[in-house]
Amino acid sequence: MKKVGIGLALAAVLGFVLYLNQLPILMRLFPLINAIRKPVAANRSVIWSRGPDKAERPPAERPPNIVFIVTDDMGFNDVSFTNGGAADGSLQTPSIDALAAEGVVFTNGYAGNAICAPSRACMMTGRYSTRFGFEYTPIFKVGPWIMDLMNRQNDDPYKIIIHHDLVDKMKPIGELGMPASEITIAEMMKQAGYHTTHVGKWHLGEENPMRPEDQGFDESLTMAGTLYLPADSPQVVNSRQDFDPIDKMVWAAGQYAVRFNGSKPFEPNGYLTDYYTDEAIKVIEANKNRPFFLYLAHWGIHNPLQAKKADYDALSHIQDHRLRVYAAMIRAVDRSIGRVMTSLQENGLDQNTLVFFTSDNGGAGYLGLPDINKPYRGWKITLFEGGTHVPFFAKWPQRIPKGIRYEKPVSHMDIFSTAAAVAGVPVPDDRKIDGVDLMPYITGARSDDPHDVLFWRQGYYQGVLEKGWKMLVSDRPDKVWLFDLNRDPTEQANVAERHPDKVAELQRLLDAHNAEQAEPLWPSVIEGPIMIDKTSAEKMLVTDEITYWPN
Repeated sequence: MKKVGIGLALAAVLGFVLYLNQLPILMRLFPLINAIRKPVAANRSVIWSRGPDKAERPPAERPPNIVFIVTDDMGFNDVSFTNGGAADGSLQTPSIDALAAEGVVFTNGYAGNAICAPSRACMMTGRYSTRFGFEYTPIFKVGPWIMDLMNRQNDDPYKIIIHHDLVDKMKPIGELGMPASEITIAEMMKQAGYHTTHVGKWHLGEENPMRPEDQGFDESLTMAGTLYLPADSPQVVNSRQDFDPIDKMVWAAGQYAVRFNGSKPFEPNGYLTDYYTDEAIKVIEANKNRPFFLYLAHWGIHNPLQAKKADYDALSHIQDHRLRVYAAMIRAVDRSIGRVMTSLQENGLDQNTLVFFTSDNGGAGYLGLPDINKPYRGWKITLFEGGTHVPFFAKWPQRIPKGIRYEKPVSHMDIFSTAAAVAGVPVPDDRKIDGVDLMPYITGARSDDPHDVLFWRQGYYQGVLEKGWKMLVSDRPDKVWLFDLNRDPTEQANVAERHPDKVAELQRLLDAHNAEQAEPLWPSVIEGPIMIDKTSAEKMLVTDEITYWPN
């Protein structure tokens, strides 16, 4: 009864603030509301399950360990391996670069979607997430109301569209997630006798039976807040993007918290990227004598932009504050990769461990940083290459030769099937698996294309890629884009009008794909306009090329 009373009181306060149309007050109230609704305990040690004290077989003779590292919103231009220098061109990512140089670089690696949650659902299942209705990213019920206030306070020619009739029917965010009927990569690894561990972001459901522990992970240290450190910590440097509604919401809802195996939230210990790395190393050490699967899902470099002060101080040559904070966050992620690789080596596991590294989608335009996806157009929450063409590397010294550059398109979904194959477990045969085992392609045993065609779908905004021809279609605006990536990899020239036969051919492929997909598990309640060639820090003009992103 007490919780109900508190909930009603908070709802009344929130409703009154919304009625007054006072967004600044609302932003200041949110942290207080969260502290009452979701209290966070002090840090406590995480005790990981330990494997046997002595291995039955040496590492080289066991099934390979698998470490799957995912960064969040890392743009193609955020890794110096791809461009010689990130940020202002000076930032080096030596640990990520070394991982790439020592294995295979998928030069045309694609995310399952241009936004985090559906992309992660593709990774975890090896399937288009739309096959099981995971089409839209779970959002907080208050999010549409905040965006409505922002609509009223800006003069942009293209407004956010909010379906208030559907907002009222929205379920709490924790109840929106991936169905338990899906078979995850962790469940596959468990079948093969692996110990399975998750560290970091999940975003596929907060309630049973959708949590990591319900979806095949023996243990899970799960992100439960959006802050890297408390905003007033002397060890952090912040950068707020007051021009963007998404950034405002992330800051307003921010907490510094994690959960272990479904526990109550508690504080991490130190800067979040480093903390996750510390715990991942503990996992490696605890499991060095048995096959393990580690899913290290960093929150970095997603906003809010918060850098560890030591990393910020090390980049004093970068003059732009926002870019310097962002670069410092990349530096922390790169340090994490180096420490994980060192731990594998120190525990004698590096030669027979398959390491995947990628980003869930491209860099976000709402950060106001124009070059993060360079040379590609578009951002996260667009289906242009900037939203889906991501850093994608794999290393396995015992099986993958150094220095391979694989040029044909591959997908996040392939990680599922590749991991299953190297672990010696067959993929499910009771459902369509869209990912493929990449090992025969990497090693040269197969010379055909891993995928004849790739698809993306976010409501009415959809894309298809076949043999270098990429088509995007949308209802808002009512438009078709067609690009010949073989000649125009950065999507500068829309050739749809010149190639109507190709448009019709790709539309038939898209129609056939859509006929196999499920209805969304929950509706789209927001449609947001995204400028394709400008960041959110720039003024939106009626002449700008835009696309709407339904969610």
